[in-house]
Amino acid sequence: MSPTTWSILISSLATGTIITLSSYHWLLAWIGLELNTMAILPIMAKQHHPRATEATTKYFLTQACASALIMFSSTLNAWTTGQWTITQLQNPQSIMLFTMAAAMKLGLVPMHFWFPEVMQGSTITNALIISTWQKLAPLSLLYLTSNQLNLFILMTLSLMTTTIGGITGLNQTQTRKIMAYSSIAHMGWLTMALALNQNLTMFTMTIYIMLTTSMFITLMYSMAKTVTDLGLAWSNSPTQLVLMMLALLSLAGLPPLSGFAPKWLILKEMTEMKLLTLTTTMALLTLPSLFFYLRLAYLATLTMAPSPTTTQHKWRLKPKHLKMTHMIVPSTMLLPIIPMAQNFTL
Repeated sequence: MSPTTWSILISSLATGTIITLSSYHWLLAWIGLELNTMAILPIMAKQHHPRATEATTKYFLTQACASALIMFSSTLNAWTTGQWTITQLQNPQSIMLFTMAAAMKLGLVPMHFWFPEVMQGSTITNALIISTWQKLAPLSLLYLTSNQLNLFILMTLSLMTTTIGGITGLNQTQTRKIMAYSSIAHMGWLTMALALNQNLTMFTMTIYIMLTTSMFITLMYSMAKTVTDLGLAWSNSPTQLVLMMLALLSLAGLPPLSGFAPKWLILKEMTEMKLLTLTTTMALLTLPSLFFYLRLAYLATLTMAPSPTTTQHKWRLKPKHLKMTHMIVPSTMLLPIIPMAQNFTL
Protein backbone atom coordinates (compact mmCIF):
# COMPACT_ATOMS: atom_id res chain seq x y z
CA MET A 1 0.00 0.00 0.00
CA SER A 2 1.42 3.37 -1.05
CA PRO A 3 2.08 6.05 1.59
CA THR A 4 -0.51 8.33 -0.03
CA THR A 5 -3.24 5.69 0.16
CA TRP A 6 -2.22 4.79 3.71
CA SER A 7 -2.35 8.43 4.85
CA ILE A 8 -5.77 8.93 3.24
CA LEU A 9 -7.18 5.83 4.98
CA ILE A 10 -5.77 6.79 8.38
CA SER A 11 -7.03 10.38 7.98
CA SER A 12 -10.48 9.12 7.00
CA LEU A 13 -10.49 6.73 9.96
CA ALA A 14 -9.71 9.56 12.37
CA THR A 15 -12.08 12.00 10.64
CA GLY A 16 -15.04 9.62 10.80
CA THR A 17 -14.65 9.17 14.55
CA ILE A 18 -14.17 12.91 15.13
CA ILE A 19 -17.30 13.71 13.08
CA THR A 20 -19.35 11.35 15.24
CA LEU A 21 -17.82 12.68 18.45
CA SER A 22 -18.62 16.28 17.57
CA SER A 23 -22.07 15.84 16.03
CA TYR A 24 -25.50 16.52 17.53
CA HIS A 25 -27.50 15.47 14.47
CA TRP A 26 -28.26 11.80 13.88
CA LEU A 27 -27.52 11.98 10.15
CA LEU A 28 -24.10 13.55 10.70
CA ALA A 29 -23.27 10.93 13.34
CA TRP A 30 -24.30 8.16 10.94
CA ILE A 31 -22.08 9.63 8.21
CA GLY A 32 -19.15 9.63 10.65
CA LEU A 33 -19.78 5.98 11.52
CA GLU A 34 -19.93 4.96 7.86
CA LEU A 35 -16.78 6.90 6.99
CA ASN A 36 -15.00 5.26 9.91
CA THR A 37 -16.09 1.78 8.81
CA MET A 38 -15.24 2.29 5.13
CA ALA A 39 -11.76 3.57 6.04
CA ILE A 40 -10.72 0.59 8.17
CA LEU A 41 -11.89 -2.11 5.74
CA PRO A 42 -8.96 -1.71 3.27
CA ILE A 43 -6.55 -1.56 6.21
CA MET A 44 -7.87 -4.89 7.48
CA ALA A 45 -7.94 -6.53 4.04
CA LYS A 46 -4.48 -5.44 2.85
CA GLN A 47 -2.86 -8.65 4.16
CA HIS A 48 -4.32 -10.60 1.19
CA HIS A 49 -4.86 -13.62 3.40
CA PRO A 50 -8.08 -15.68 3.62
CA ARG A 51 -8.35 -15.04 7.36
CA ALA A 52 -7.95 -11.29 6.82
CA THR A 53 -10.60 -11.33 4.10
CA GLU A 54 -12.95 -13.30 6.33
CA ALA A 55 -12.41 -10.90 9.24
CA THR A 56 -12.98 -7.90 6.98
CA THR A 57 -16.23 -9.36 5.63
CA LYS A 58 -17.53 -10.16 9.10
CA TYR A 59 -16.61 -6.70 10.34
CA PHE A 60 -18.27 -5.00 7.37
CA LEU A 61 -21.53 -6.96 7.67
CA THR A 62 -21.78 -6.38 11.42
CA GLN A 63 -21.00 -2.67 11.28
CA ALA A 64 -23.27 -2.10 8.29
CA CYS A 65 -26.16 -3.84 10.06
CA ALA A 66 -25.57 -1.81 13.23
CA SER A 67 -25.36 1.47 11.29
CA ALA A 68 -28.60 0.62 9.47
CA LEU A 69 -30.29 0.02 12.84
CA ILE A 70 -29.01 3.38 14.09
CA MET A 71 -30.37 5.14 11.03
CA PHE A 72 -33.69 3.32 11.33
CA SER A 73 -34.03 4.19 15.04
CA SER A 74 -33.13 7.85 14.47
CA THR A 75 -35.59 8.10 11.56
CA LEU A 76 -38.34 6.51 13.65
CA ASN A 77 -37.58 8.92 16.48
CA ALA A 78 -37.65 11.91 14.13
CA TRP A 79 -40.94 10.70 12.65
CA THR A 80 -42.65 10.57 16.05
CA THR A 81 -41.00 13.54 17.81
CA GLY A 82 -39.90 15.82 14.96
CA GLN A 83 -36.36 15.96 16.45
CA TRP A 84 -33.12 14.91 14.77
CA THR A 85 -31.03 15.86 17.80
CA ILE A 86 -29.10 12.97 19.32
CA THR A 87 -29.94 13.98 22.90
CA GLN A 88 -33.70 13.91 22.14
CA LEU A 89 -34.09 10.15 21.76
CA GLN A 90 -37.57 9.72 23.25
CA ASN A 91 -39.41 7.07 21.25
CA PRO A 92 -39.35 3.71 23.15
CA GLN A 93 -38.91 1.64 19.99
CA SER A 94 -36.09 3.92 18.85
CA ILE A 95 -34.37 3.57 22.23
CA MET A 96 -34.54 -0.22 22.02
CA LEU A 97 -33.24 -0.32 18.42
CA PHE A 98 -30.41 2.08 19.21
CA THR A 99 -29.37 0.08 22.27
CA MET A 100 -29.22 -3.08 20.14
CA ALA A 101 -27.18 -1.28 17.45
CA ALA A 102 -24.71 0.18 19.97
CA ALA A 103 -24.33 -3.22 21.64
CA MET A 104 -23.58 -4.77 18.24
CA LYS A 105 -20.96 -2.13 17.42
CA LEU A 106 -19.26 -2.49 20.81
CA GLY A 107 -19.40 -6.28 20.85
CA LEU A 108 -21.65 -6.59 23.88
CA VAL A 109 -23.34 -9.89 24.70
CA PRO A 110 -25.38 -11.35 22.99
CA MET A 111 -24.10 -9.51 19.86
CA HIS A 112 -20.46 -10.33 20.55
CA PHE A 113 -19.81 -13.35 18.31
CA TRP A 114 -18.16 -11.34 15.54
CA PHE A 115 -15.61 -9.63 17.74
CA PRO A 116 -13.21 -12.50 18.68
CA GLU A 117 -13.21 -13.82 15.11
CA VAL A 118 -12.43 -10.40 13.65
CA MET A 119 -9.65 -9.88 16.19
CA GLN A 120 -8.13 -13.28 15.41
CA GLY A 121 -8.18 -12.66 11.66
CA SER A 122 -6.51 -9.25 11.96
CA THR A 123 -2.95 -8.24 12.66
CA ILE A 124 -2.04 -7.13 16.17
CA THR A 125 -1.98 -3.49 15.04
CA ASN A 126 -5.44 -3.75 13.49
CA ALA A 127 -6.71 -5.59 16.56
CA LEU A 128 -5.49 -2.69 18.69
CA ILE A 129 -7.38 -0.20 16.51
CA ILE A 130 -10.57 -2.29 16.58
CA SER A 131 -10.51 -2.73 20.35
CA THR A 132 -9.73 0.92 21.21
CA TRP A 133 -10.25 3.61 18.56
CA GLN A 134 -13.23 1.95 16.88
CA LYS A 135 -15.16 1.94 20.16
CA LEU A 136 -14.99 5.70 20.68
CA ALA A 137 -17.74 6.63 18.17
CA PRO A 138 -20.49 4.26 19.43
CA LEU A 139 -19.53 5.02 23.03
CA SER A 140 -19.94 8.74 22.36
CA LEU A 141 -23.48 8.11 21.07
CA LEU A 142 -24.27 6.03 24.16
CA TYR A 143 -22.81 8.80 26.30
CA LEU A 144 -25.02 11.46 24.68
CA THR A 145 -28.19 9.35 24.99
CA SER A 146 -27.48 7.78 28.40
CA ASN A 147 -30.18 9.87 30.11
CA GLN A 148 -32.85 8.45 27.79
CA LEU A 149 -31.72 4.81 27.76
CA ASN A 150 -33.27 2.05 29.86
CA LEU A 151 -31.01 1.52 32.88
CA PHE A 152 -32.30 -2.01 33.46
CA ILE A 153 -31.33 -3.03 29.92
CA LEU A 154 -27.90 -1.41 30.27
CA MET A 155 -27.22 -3.19 33.56
CA THR A 156 -28.45 -6.50 32.13
CA LEU A 157 -26.16 -6.13 29.12
CA SER A 158 -23.31 -5.25 31.45
CA LEU A 159 -23.86 -8.31 33.64
CA MET A 160 -24.16 -10.67 30.66
CA THR A 161 -21.11 -9.18 28.93
CA THR A 162 -18.90 -9.40 32.02
CA THR A 163 -20.00 -13.01 32.59
CA ILE A 164 -19.48 -14.27 29.03
CA GLY A 165 -16.28 -12.27 28.51
CA GLY A 166 -14.68 -13.83 31.58
CA ILE A 167 -15.88 -17.42 31.16
CA THR A 168 -15.29 -17.81 27.41
CA GLY A 169 -11.77 -16.44 27.73
CA LEU A 170 -10.71 -19.31 29.97
CA ASN A 171 -10.11 -21.92 27.26
CA GLN A 172 -8.42 -19.67 24.70
CA THR A 173 -4.84 -20.19 23.55
CA GLN A 174 -4.53 -17.35 21.02
CA THR A 175 -3.39 -14.04 22.50
CA ARG A 176 -5.59 -11.96 20.19
CA LYS A 177 -8.69 -13.95 21.15
CA ILE A 178 -7.77 -13.61 24.82
CA MET A 179 -7.49 -9.85 24.35
CA ALA A 180 -10.83 -9.91 22.50
CA TYR A 181 -12.62 -11.55 25.42
CA SER A 182 -10.73 -9.22 27.77
CA SER A 183 -12.12 -6.29 25.78
CA ILE A 184 -15.63 -7.77 25.97
CA ALA A 185 -15.38 -8.11 29.76
CA HIS A 186 -14.10 -4.54 30.08
CA MET A 187 -16.96 -3.31 27.90
CA GLY A 188 -19.30 -4.85 30.47
CA TRP A 189 -17.74 -2.74 33.23
CA LEU A 190 -17.83 0.30 30.95
CA THR A 191 -21.53 -0.21 30.26
CA MET A 192 -22.18 -0.45 34.00
CA ALA A 193 -20.27 2.80 34.53
CA LEU A 194 -22.38 4.41 31.79
CA ALA A 195 -25.56 3.42 33.63
CA LEU A 196 -24.26 4.87 36.90
CA ASN A 197 -22.17 7.98 36.25
CA GLN A 198 -21.15 9.69 33.01
CA ASN A 199 -17.92 11.14 34.43
CA LEU A 200 -16.97 7.72 35.74
CA THR A 201 -17.52 6.39 32.20
CA MET A 202 -14.89 8.77 30.83
CA PHE A 203 -12.40 7.75 33.51
CA THR A 204 -13.05 4.04 32.91
CA MET A 205 -12.68 4.43 29.15
CA THR A 206 -9.37 6.28 29.53
CA ILE A 207 -7.93 3.59 31.78
CA TYR A 208 -9.20 0.84 29.46
CA ILE A 209 -7.55 2.39 26.40
CA MET A 210 -4.25 2.84 28.24
CA LEU A 211 -4.20 -0.74 29.55
CA THR A 212 -5.22 -2.32 26.24
CA THR A 213 -2.70 -0.25 24.28
CA SER A 214 0.05 -1.19 26.72
CA MET A 215 -0.68 -4.90 26.41
CA PHE A 216 -0.87 -4.80 22.61
CA ILE A 217 2.43 -2.91 22.44
CA THR A 218 4.16 -5.64 24.43
CA LEU A 219 2.55 -8.31 22.22
CA MET A 220 3.81 -6.51 19.12
CA TYR A 221 7.40 -6.48 20.35
CA SER A 222 7.35 -10.02 21.70
CA MET A 223 5.54 -11.30 18.57
CA ALA A 224 3.56 -13.66 20.81
CA LYS A 225 0.58 -14.99 18.86
CA THR A 226 -0.17 -17.93 21.15
CA VAL A 227 0.03 -18.57 24.88
CA THR A 228 3.07 -20.81 24.47
CA ASP A 229 4.94 -17.99 22.70
CA LEU A 230 4.87 -15.99 25.92
CA GLY A 231 7.31 -18.46 27.45
CA LEU A 232 10.00 -17.07 25.12
CA ALA A 233 9.34 -13.42 25.93
CA TRP A 234 12.18 -13.36 28.48
CA SER A 235 14.78 -13.99 25.77
CA ASN A 236 13.59 -11.03 23.74
CA SER A 237 13.86 -8.35 26.41
CA PRO A 238 13.85 -8.68 30.21
CA THR A 239 12.44 -5.15 30.55
CA GLN A 240 9.64 -5.99 28.17
CA LEU A 241 8.85 -9.08 30.24
CA VAL A 242 8.41 -7.03 33.41
CA LEU A 243 6.22 -4.48 31.63
CA MET A 244 4.09 -7.26 30.13
CA MET A 245 3.55 -8.83 33.55
CA LEU A 246 2.55 -5.48 35.07
CA ALA A 247 0.19 -4.74 32.16
CA LEU A 248 -1.48 -8.15 32.58
CA LEU A 249 -1.92 -7.72 36.32
CA SER A 250 -3.26 -4.22 35.79
CA LEU A 251 -5.77 -5.55 33.25
CA ALA A 252 -6.81 -8.08 35.88
CA GLY A 253 -7.63 -5.21 38.24
CA LEU A 254 -5.23 -6.13 41.02
CA PRO A 255 -4.19 -3.39 43.46
CA PRO A 256 -2.02 -1.33 43.61
CA LEU A 257 -2.05 -1.13 39.80
CA SER A 258 -4.09 1.27 37.66
CA GLY A 259 -6.66 -1.29 36.51
CA PHE A 260 -7.98 -1.55 40.05
CA ALA A 261 -9.11 2.10 40.02
CA PRO A 262 -12.17 2.00 37.68
CA LYS A 263 -13.50 -1.27 39.12
CA TRP A 264 -13.14 0.07 42.63
CA LEU A 265 -15.03 3.28 41.78
CA ILE A 266 -17.76 1.40 39.89
CA LEU A 267 -18.32 -0.98 42.81
CA LYS A 268 -18.39 1.98 45.20
CA GLU A 269 -20.99 3.74 43.05
CA MET A 270 -23.13 0.59 42.89
CA THR A 271 -22.91 0.15 46.66
CA GLU A 272 -24.04 3.73 47.25
CA MET A 273 -27.06 3.02 45.01
CA LYS A 274 -27.96 0.01 47.24
CA LEU A 275 -27.37 -2.49 44.43
CA LEU A 276 -25.69 -4.92 46.80
CA THR A 277 -26.59 -8.14 45.00
CA LEU A 278 -25.47 -6.77 41.65
CA THR A 279 -22.29 -5.38 43.22
CA THR A 280 -21.38 -8.75 44.70
CA THR A 281 -22.11 -10.51 41.41
CA MET A 282 -19.96 -8.10 39.40
CA ALA A 283 -17.11 -8.46 41.88
CA LEU A 284 -17.27 -12.27 41.66
CA LEU A 285 -17.40 -12.18 37.86
CA THR A 286 -13.91 -10.68 37.80
CA LEU A 287 -12.50 -14.03 38.98
CA PRO A 288 -12.61 -15.84 35.59
CA SER A 289 -10.88 -12.89 33.94
CA LEU A 290 -8.37 -12.79 36.78
CA PHE A 291 -7.60 -16.47 36.17
CA PHE A 292 -6.62 -16.17 32.53
CA TYR A 293 -4.68 -12.95 33.15
CA LEU A 294 -2.70 -14.68 35.89
CA ARG A 295 -2.18 -17.67 33.60
CA LEU A 296 -0.67 -15.41 30.96
CA ALA A 297 1.51 -13.68 33.55
CA TYR A 298 2.64 -17.06 34.87
CA LEU A 299 3.55 -18.37 31.43
CA ALA A 300 5.39 -15.17 30.56
CA THR A 301 7.41 -14.80 33.76
CA LEU A 302 7.73 -18.13 35.58
CA THR A 303 8.27 -20.51 32.67
CA MET A 304 10.88 -20.67 29.96
CA ALA A 305 11.76 -22.94 27.09
CA PRO A 306 14.35 -25.61 27.92
CA SER A 307 17.73 -24.60 26.51
CA PRO A 308 21.40 -25.24 27.34
CA THR A 309 23.33 -22.63 29.25
CA THR A 310 25.56 -21.99 26.24
CA THR A 311 22.67 -20.70 24.14
CA GLN A 312 23.13 -17.13 22.95
CA HIS A 313 19.85 -15.42 23.71
CA LYS A 314 18.13 -13.10 21.28
CA TRP A 315 18.41 -10.08 23.55
CA ARG A 316 22.19 -10.51 23.67
CA LEU A 317 22.57 -10.73 19.91
CA LYS A 318 20.03 -8.15 18.76
CA PRO A 319 18.65 -5.94 21.52
CA LYS A 320 15.17 -4.72 20.76
CA HIS A 321 14.38 -1.66 22.84
CA LEU A 322 10.74 -1.31 23.73
CA LYS A 323 9.35 2.01 22.56
CA MET A 324 6.35 3.88 23.91
CA THR A 325 7.31 3.05 27.49
CA HIS A 326 5.65 6.33 28.45
CA MET A 327 2.33 4.63 27.59
CA ILE A 328 3.03 1.40 29.47
CA VAL A 329 4.34 2.82 32.75
CA PRO A 330 1.35 5.13 33.54
CA SER A 331 -1.02 2.25 32.80
CA THR A 332 0.31 0.52 35.91
CA MET A 333 1.04 3.41 38.29
CA LEU A 334 -2.04 5.65 38.31
CA LEU A 335 -3.68 4.37 41.50
CA PRO A 336 -2.48 7.36 43.62
CA ILE A 337 -4.77 9.65 41.59
CA ILE A 338 -7.85 7.82 42.91
CA PRO A 339 -8.81 10.61 45.37
CA MET A 340 -8.74 13.16 42.53
CA ALA A 341 -10.68 10.80 40.23
CA GLN A 342 -13.22 10.14 42.97
CA ASN A 343 -13.85 13.86 43.42
CA PHE A 344 -14.10 14.25 39.65
CA THR A 345 -16.74 11.53 39.35
CA LEU A 346 -19.05 12.90 42.02
